[in-house]
Amino acid sequence: MSAAVTSYAAVDLGASSGRVMVGRVGRGTLELTEAHRFPNRPVALPEGLRWDILSLYTGVLDGLRAGGPVRSVGIDSWAVDYGLLDADGALLGNPVHYRDTRTEGIAEKVWATVPAQELYAATGVQYAPFNTLYQLMAARSSAEFARARRLLLIPDLLGYWLTGEQGTELTNASTTQLLDPHTGDWSYGLAQRLGIDLSLFAPLRRPGDPAGLLRPGVLARTGLTGPVPVTAVASHDTASAVAAVPAVGERFAYICTGTWSLAGLELQAPVLTEASRAANFTNELGLDGTIRCLRNIMGLWLLQECLREWHDPDLPALLAAAADVPALRSVVDAGDTAFLAPGRMPGRIAEACRASGQPVPDSPAEITRCILDSLALAHRRAVADAQRLADHPVDAVHIVGGGTRNALLCQLTADACGLPVLAGPAEAAALGNVLVQARADGLLGDRTDLRRLLARTQPPTRYEPRGDPASWRAAESRLAAP
Repeated sequence: MSAAVTSYAAVDLGASSGRVMVGRVGRGTLELTEAHRFPNRPVALPEGLRWDILSLYTGVLDGLRAGGPVRSVGIDSWAVDYGLLDADGALLGNPVHYRDTRTEGIAEKVWATVPAQELYAATGVQYAPFNTLYQLMAARSSAEFARARRLLLIPDLLGYWLTGEQGTELTNASTTQLLDPHTGDWSYGLAQRLGIDLSLFAPLRRPGDPAGLLRPGVLARTGLTGPVPVTAVASHDTASAVAAVPAVGERFAYICTGTWSLAGLELQAPVLTEASRAANFTNELGLDGTIRCLRNIMGLWLLQECLREWHDPDLPALLAAAADVPALRSVVDAGDTAFLAPGRMPGRIAEACRASGQPVPDSPAEITRCILDSLALAHRRAVADAQRLADHPVDAVHIVGGGTRNALLCQLTADACGLPVLAGPAEAAALGNVLVQARADGLLGDRTDLRRLLARTQPPTRYEPRGDPASWRAAESRLAAP
């Protein structure tokens, strides 16, 4: 190991768990260790589904204490959700969970003022019922919203509590459906038409910008010795994960896997065509002004919900049994919002198969195989559609995130796409978080420099495509049938 190694703390919050990771970066060195992991358990209250943000903040503080001395701290999390602050800077209630039902029917009301085609042309963001724009339109008649003087996206809210300083990081802001992807600034005309006051948002920050110093009370709570800066990273966890794709060159697709699968391309300009809107691709900002042109797929949420209903069986044994189930016996549309809400996932998958005239999976192994085949099929469609829409051919697919630990899913994705799959790193979001901090600290150069270090220190596992691609085309036609 190089003698000159610097440590950085990456706070990485996912939809089911949070973690504080410590990354050590030096010449030819990139190591990541877990300091503290904690659950992220949403709470169903009488008024709806909420994030337990206070528990998450406690987990962050505990993690910073466990991580020990670091040069700086960065925070990334899931997108679209936010907390509202009053005039004194106090939080007005627990942030609403994006799976809450309050946005049902809201998109249609927005489109009555700004048609969907115009909305996409202005922001490049795909339709999803939980987009921040629709959340704001659903919330603005509430008493809580009337008292709000500031809106902070989740990573920025936690950063505010750590430092006392407010900002809105750009990659996460681009998921709100209120940002112009060409200018990297707010879409003021759109907001005005919809009656949204953009002064609610704190000033925009870019990855690598300073975001304040840990407050004295935080230093005392964590045992750290100040000053310890907080650095704005690519705070949307997908943006951090894409920054940590260990790719060589530009002819690659990526799939960021976890609760969601985010499948697409890294581009230099957004794709805002009507064909892209119809295919429900989004254009979100990435590191260094790049565009993450991608499709949201329901992801391992489908399996996570089934495991919960099955009382958490032994996962390796279940995956081994699923590997023995005949391939592509039954598939569902893994992008269907019918699977968005929690609860009854095995039953809903069975019902979808029955409704489409396919064999109905019954056992956990059969349902698991249905899920993994369906995810691989959705990955295939997204990678193919992205290449067509952007006129950007690829030679390989990089899978990063938690799904890299699922060898069956990685192999099925290679088979479905007909392309080599390079799987890893598993903790891509935390690594991207660390690398942006290290670059802001002057240790690293451009994105190519970051990716070279990743490829040397976090070599991916390669999966070659196998089998007959005609079987995947046949399965695809089943989903397309009326």
